[in-house]
Formats: sequence, C-alpha cells, structure tokens
Amino acid sequence: MKKRNTVLLLGIISIIILTSVQVLIIRGIWKQKNEMFSLKYTMGSQEALYFINRRLSTDGFDTVRFVLSKYSEQANKELRRINDTALLNQKKKEVFDFFNYSLNKEQDLSELLASYFERRGLEKKFTYSIVINDIDLITDDTVAIFHRYGTSGRPRGVRERIEASDFSKSQILVNWFGMEDNYYRLRFEYFIDFSDKQKLILKESAVFLAMSLFSIIVVVTIFIIAYRNLMEEKRLSNLKTDFINNMTHELKTPLSTITVAGKTLEMPQVRTNQEKILETARMIGKQSVHLNQLINMILEISMWERTQFELDKRNIDIGELMNDVVESFRAGGGNNATINKKYNLDGLKAELDVVYFTTMINNLLSNAVKYSVKEPVIDVEGFHNENAIYIRISDNGIGISKTDQKHIFDKFYRASTGNIHKFKGLGLGLYYVKRIAEAHGGDVSVSSKPGKGSTFTISIPY
Repeated sequence: MKKRNTVLLLGIISIIILTSVQVLIIRGIWKQKNEMFSLKYTMGSQEALYFINRRLSTDGFDTVRFVLSKYSEQANKELRRINDTALLNQKKKEVFDFFNYSLNKEQDLSELLASYFERRGLEKKFTYSIVINDIDLITDDTVAIFHRYGTSGRPRGVRERIEASDFSKSQILVNWFGMEDNYYRLRFEYFIDFSDKQKLILKESAVFLAMSLFSIIVVVTIFIIAYRNLMEEKRLSNLKTDFINNMTHELKTPLSTITVAGKTLEMPQVRTNQEKILETARMIGKQSVHLNQLINMILEISMWERTQFELDKRNIDIGELMNDVVESFRAGGGNNATINKKYNLDGLKAELDVVYFTTMINNLLSNAVKYSVKEPVIDVEGFHNENAIYIRISDNGIGISKTDQKHIFDKFYRASTGNIHKFKGLGLGLYYVKRIAEAHGGDVSVSSKPGKGSTFTISIPY
C-alpha cells in the first residue's frame, strides 16, 4: 500500500510539474504572439499613414477640419457672450461633444487603413477609437475647452467616458494628430482595436498549443496505463503468494497425516492390532486421494490455460441431473445445510458434460456451506426462457463486497477482510465455475451484499 501511494504521488507530482511547465511556456508564447501582433499592426499602420499622405495627399481628416472650422467660429462668438459659470461649463461640454462626434463620424482614415491592410494581406476588420487630448478655442483670449491631463475647462462627466478607452489592453496606437486654424486648436490620438485579436493569435499558436496538449495527454495516459499495470502486477503477485501459501497449507495437511500414520504403523502395539492397522491404512488412503486431487487440480488448470475444454456432452434432462447433484451433495458434505429446491424446467434437455456440470454445481453448493457463519440455508432454483436454462443458487452466507465481486471469478482470487483470509481454500472454485459455464456456451453472474448472502446465476443455452 505504501509503495502504491508513493508511486501514485510521484506520478501526480510529475504530471503537475509537466503541466505547469507547459502552461508557463504557453503563456510566454501567447505573450510573445500578442506583442508581435501589436508590433505588426503598429508598423503596418505607420506604413499606411506614410502611403496615404504621400499617394493620396491626406491624413483622413480633411472633412473634419472643414466642419470644425465652421463650428468653432460660431462657438467662439457664443462663449464670449456667456458670463454665468454654470452656463459656460455646459457650453464647453457641448463643444467637446461636437468635436468628439465630428472626429468619429466625419473621418475617412478608418476606411483608408482597412483598404491598405486588405492589400497587404492583413486583417481589415477592426474598430477604432479617438481619444481627445486638448481642445482650445482661439479668440482674443484663448478659451480652454478640454485638457486630458489637466483640470482646466474639463467638462464634468467627460473624464469617465474618455478614460474607458485609455485602459483597453487590446488597443493599438496608430498616431497622434494635431489640427489648428484661426478658431481652434485640437490634439488627439487614433487607436485601432481588433475584436478577433485573440482568435487570430490562437490561430497562429494552434499548432504549438495542440502539441503541448497532446504531450500532456500522452504523458497522463502513459502514467495511467503504467499505474494500472503496476497495480495489476501487484494484485497478481499477491494472488500468487496467497495461492502458494494456501497450496502449501493444503498439501501439508495430508502429508502430515500420512507421515503420522506411517509412524503409527511402526509402533509394536499397532502391528499386532489388525483393526488399528486397517483404520490407519484407510486414513492413509483417504489422505492420498485428497493429495492426488490437489495435484490433479493444479495440472488441470495448467491444461486449461494451454488448451480449450474438451467436453463429453450428452443430451441430459437437466432437472433430473440437478436433483441428483443436490441430493448427492446433501448426503455428502452438505448434510448440515437446509437445501430448498424449486425447479420449473418442464423436462427440458440440454447438451451437457455431466462430470464438469456436477463439479460446477458442487463448487457453488460447497461455497454456500463454507462461507456461512450460521446454519446454511441454500435455495436452488431452475427455470428457463426461450433461449437458455438458468440455475440460481442463493445462500445466507457472509456475502461478497462490490470490490471483490469484480474479481471472484479470477484464478486464485479469494475474498478477504484486510489481509486475513478467514476461510480455507485455493481460490479456484469460482474460477472453475466460470470456465465450465463458458465451455458450455453460457455464463455465470453474482448478486450479493455483505452480510446478506449471495446469489449465483448460471445460464446455459439449449
């Protein structure tokens, strides 16, 4: 358990480190791509402005200049007539709003930039924003309407609207612009913003991102497979160790009995007692048979692993066969168990190997008796449908946990509490049951709850 937890912990730490490194690399690449994107469009914008000025003899604000010149002349006259401070501030706000509106609605720079970007194979879909830095109306005494980095003449409520664009991280500054004539002086900044910027960067980085994600998935998958294989090897190793220990114990019992019996026969008082000699000989014979059965069981398992079952099938009335098997078991090792029989097989016959079928049923009945801590009560049912015959054997034993149910048909597996096996055995009985049922073209399933007994259902086609 400690080794398993250590391997799991080291694997998780390795995956976390790998993922963290990949995330840092991806973040670095994303930042670099983001900076390269901004630099590409900053340089592209500067080239576009040079081209527009040189080839088209404009900066894209010719109409704006004309509109603002006419408006500023009239606004100057109105401002000179206002003496009330509140009205003066309100008029300054109106002047700012008109300048802002005119810059955004009457400019041609956005269309010129988009056209240039398209010819250069750059992304042409962008939004723009214009940030006013200073507005002054020029008369005999200059009237300051707005100064972005000062408070002189700033209209109330304008600051929040302007600063919203100041902090957009995705904006790219194209250029600073200044306009001045007889009636006004204006300075402002022109920004462009790509709404699909993140998608464009993602597209450029897609290959690397995919490779990083793929490498993480591969490492995680390899770790999971390796960890599962390690746990499976550990489980099989434990099963092997348990089997060797159990087999050693099972073999020692008849060998010890035979050894003791042999020494008993050497005793002078026994050699003259024919009845004692006969009893000891029977004991040796019985233990020899048991020892031979254990050896044959191991040999049969080895043979089953190498070859397919070779069944000697005969057309048998399954109801009669079941009755014979149950009664033989009751008369043998199951005479202390209460066995209730309920067959509804209607005299159906099936192709069965009598020896193997008997072994399969006996194993289930033996387990029902073995794994019971009180007087065993066993219900044996037989029924059928159109395709198969079903044999159901239920008991009132200790039950099987959900975890153990996944493995009870595995070779050498034995359900246990912790590391303690309370009941003797080699872990082969249910393995036999499964193999025999499958050899007949059927299957076996289990339903159980700890402390509530178990129900095994065998299906065999007919």
